[in-house]
Amino acid sequence: MVDVLLGLQWGDEGKGKIVDVLANQYDMVARFQGGPNAGHTLVIGGKKMVLHTIPSGVFHDRPINLIGNGVVINPVTLRAEISNLETAGIDIKKQLYISKKASLILPTHKILDAASEAQKGSAKIGSTLRGIGPTYMDKTGRNGIRVGDILSNDFRSIYEKLKEKHLNLLKIYDFHFDLVADEKEFFEAIDFMKGLQIVNSEYFVNEYIQNGKKILAEGAQGCMLDIDFGTYPYVTSSNTVTASACNGLGISPSKIKEVIGISKAYCTRVGSGPFTTELEDEMGEKLRKNGNEFGATTGRPRRCGWIDLPALKYTSMLTGLTKLIITKIDVLNDFDSINACTRYLHNGKETNELPYDIVNDKIYPVYDSFEGWNTSLADATDFDLLPANAKKYLDFIENYLGVPISLISNAPDREKMIIKDTTLLV
Repeated sequence: MVDVLLGLQWGDEGKGKIVDVLANQYDMVARFQGGPNAGHTLVIGGKKMVLHTIPSGVFHDRPINLIGNGVVINPVTLRAEISNLETAGIDIKKQLYISKKASLILPTHKILDAASEAQKGSAKIGSTLRGIGPTYMDKTGRNGIRVGDILSNDFRSIYEKLKEKHLNLLKIYDFHFDLVADEKEFFEAIDFMKGLQIVNSEYFVNEYIQNGKKILAEGAQGCMLDIDFGTYPYVTSSNTVTASACNGLGISPSKIKEVIGISKAYCTRVGSGPFTTELEDEMGEKLRKNGNEFGATTGRPRRCGWIDLPALKYTSMLTGLTKLIITKIDVLNDFDSINACTRYLHNGKETNELPYDIVNDKIYPVYDSFEGWNTSLADATDFDLLPANAKKYLDFIENYLGVPISLISNAPDREKMIIKDTTLLV
């Protein structure tokens, strides 16, 4: 059976660390959507590691790691990521498998992304400029290039055909670019990829399931960035909810067992788009400083605010959440009081539902307030030993969502976990 692990907010919830903590219980860790716009940060032995495309199970011996068909891959980024892991002593080539049906990001995809975003002016959606959107557009337009195509003797002509389409599109933009160096690096990375383990992933995954193996499907970004259900148009280019694991790996919904959702103890967002509980004051700055809230992929400072429980209730509903993990509780250690948004004020009425047009409709947060605990939780390992005010805050979140909290992360290191429910750590 397959367990699915998702971010419930706008990404950056700490998925990488949690996958790393859980990985040794699984035989496979599989990425099923997104691309190198994701940045999963892990701190192992005090050393910071950032993964963009490769699943976060690579630091363990038991699981193999699969990049599924729903992922878009930049060969240059993948090659650099593998090199960094090998430098750190990880024999990644033995552990890593790549779907033939995963889509390739071409150099011209990145150029199209940058040109399109530059043209939008103040209406920018906050793209990471990694070429993700244009790659998914080519996929749905049925003229994209997939990993399996690199094994074809005709790959260069396949590439040139799509490149020509992109160059024609770029004529409508007043945008300077130099493709020569990017192409050289791209084809060197393509040659490198040919030496990796490239598989028919849908058969590969289902054979694991049939043999009774355990699989952890690792999501990227967050559910509030889902192309259908997020804060459209300020969203990513893929579906980020549970159903995407089925499409992105080629598995039946009946194979899914647990849906594990991750939320920070507060809320952050990178880039543009609505953020109901955002704090644009010294309190928001304190959250940013305490939480070191800067993007793992882009380095951009994250917008910070209080936890948004109606939004979490919404993503819990969409995902069929069965277990909740709260991260970065330690960031709130020195707050005298902590707020949690429990409902919205929309058109003069209180509601727990997100409106259809969250971008243009004015919605205001209504808060419940909690006393802080003003003490470090660094040495806590058991929920019952937490300060009363910390337990009260976490219990409120659990009761509001109607989903049990299993684990609470209280620092970046993999060892820093507070256990509330041992069923995730068998």
